[in-house]
Amino acid sequence: MSERVGTITWINGPVVRARGSRYVGMLELVEVGDERLVGEVIGLRGDEITVQVYEETSGMKPGAPVYGTGLPLSVELGPGLIKSIFDGVQRPLPLMEMESGSFIGRGTRLDPLYRKDRWRYKSSVKVGDEVSGGTILGIAMETDTFEHRVMVPPDMSGTVTLVVADGEYTIEDTIARIKLSNGEEKELTMLQRWPVRQPRPFIKRLGQTMPLVTGQRILDTFFPVAKGGAGGIPGPFGSGKTVTQHSIAKWADAEVIVYIGCGERGNEMTEVLQEFPHLVDPRTGRPLMERTVLIANTSNMPVAAREASIYTGITIAEYYRDMGYHVALMADSTSRWAEALREVSGRLEEMPAEEGYPAYLAGRLAEFYERAGYVQTLNNNKGSVSIVGAVSPPGGDFSEPVTQHTKRFIRCFWALDKALASARHFPAINWLDSYSEYIEDVADWWQEQVGKDWLGMRNKAMEILSEENRLSQIVKLVGPDALPDGERMILETARLLREGILQQNAMDTVDAFSSLEKQIRMLELVLQFHDRGLKIIKRGAPIVMIHDLPVVDVLIRMKSAVPNDEMNKLDEIQKQIDAEMSQLDVEYQ
Repeated sequence: MSERVGTITWINGPVVRARGSRYVGMLELVEVGDERLVGEVIGLRGDEITVQVYEETSGMKPGAPVYGTGLPLSVELGPGLIKSIFDGVQRPLPLMEMESGSFIGRGTRLDPLYRKDRWRYKSSVKVGDEVSGGTILGIAMETDTFEHRVMVPPDMSGTVTLVVADGEYTIEDTIARIKLSNGEEKELTMLQRWPVRQPRPFIKRLGQTMPLVTGQRILDTFFPVAKGGAGGIPGPFGSGKTVTQHSIAKWADAEVIVYIGCGERGNEMTEVLQEFPHLVDPRTGRPLMERTVLIANTSNMPVAAREASIYTGITIAEYYRDMGYHVALMADSTSRWAEALREVSGRLEEMPAEEGYPAYLAGRLAEFYERAGYVQTLNNNKGSVSIVGAVSPPGGDFSEPVTQHTKRFIRCFWALDKALASARHFPAINWLDSYSEYIEDVADWWQEQVGKDWLGMRNKAMEILSEENRLSQIVKLVGPDALPDGERMILETARLLREGILQQNAMDTVDAFSSLEKQIRMLELVLQFHDRGLKIIKRGAPIVMIHDLPVVDVLIRMKSAVPNDEMNKLDEIQKQIDAEMSQLDVEYQ
């Protein structure tokens, strides 16, 4: 039972101060007021305690008690996380609705993981085995297809003295007992707890040489993010941040998805909660929720819990990484999280830095993004956490602090463009403002997987798109007819790249996902068309002859006309290019 450690003296929104015990620790979880609202100690000065409260504090008065727990803010980890929907401090939202209705009642407390569910468990160790932190004790089937690897807590090691028979157990049932080095016996269950602000340990970081394949051509082919890497999607309202993250969540070759709706509008989060349970995992044909954890902390929920939701999500992601899984974490949006930091900082009467954000904004962003990584786990498996964070700069201004600081800590930047979105070009990622620093790192992997010079073709296509940008300035002034036909060929190829490759319809059954083989073949065909066209133009053929070739429309439509499993159709397109270009060759010998 928690004991009283202080009495409230000052209240300012989600921040309260209390006088009392000097034995309360920094970042300790406390319970505030008679309703025992969840809070966290964020400041200590003498016997004054400053607490950040994760629930609505209206109606609270000075003189109310504060109770200590002696524990840091932690998450529960174990079977039952997958398919769950939590709020920012890991309260199970579907159960909360059953308990208190559509609006969460203050002080409502439920266990994050349901205690009465029984899980099929099969042990992987035997009596006498030496185990240490991260050792896999056994497998619990979390869904019909997903293996939950039950591990020894990271800070524990010893000799196994008891192993239960294979069968069905709850997360609180003893599944093993180990004898520690000091002679103490410790019973282990499938349930663990871990402080959210403390990264989970691993042996070492590994090189990020494998891309996170998303099936989105502009991401995979032009601006790849590595497994264990960090990417940012900044963009103004309506430019497609959420849809892009949904596409990555559905199609990325990650085994677990953690989606954090951090401070987004309630209607947007409602769409996510309604759509995800009905999305079908393209690899298994089963519901996508069977490998997804959702954390919903909308803008009408208490602001302090929004700040905690990011850490809750990343800790759950690290837990599955430690099992040896590849995890993709979507944070939508880190700008709302930064706004929560700013509001709490203002309540604390701290000196503001640029645009009112606290001076430690950059440090907090760095702490979050550096928890991404491709690592060797404590059990010598390999796992990764890849972070894709959406940023919502006011008015699409990329010079504002959250975007600028985010760019310092990520290596992949997908800049969304309102003008492209208005032109119905989706995903509206501007290929001139975006960049990826993982290109050289993943080049060898591409070469091994597709057997083609991906890096050379990608760089050539980017040169054509950059040159088109320069030429388009001239075209605006004097019109296209003033350009020589060689430069007009660059404009024509750039149009094929933009409309035929960079543009992708997330709602089209064929075009929603593009295999790597299809992506590289499409790029190869467009560049072959470009090279053949330039040679013919040098012989005197007018650009209009090339522009009017029937194969041009075929190249633009191939993204939705050629399914991933019918690559032979791309070979037919290549034959059509050869035939039509050869005919022009003959005419302009």
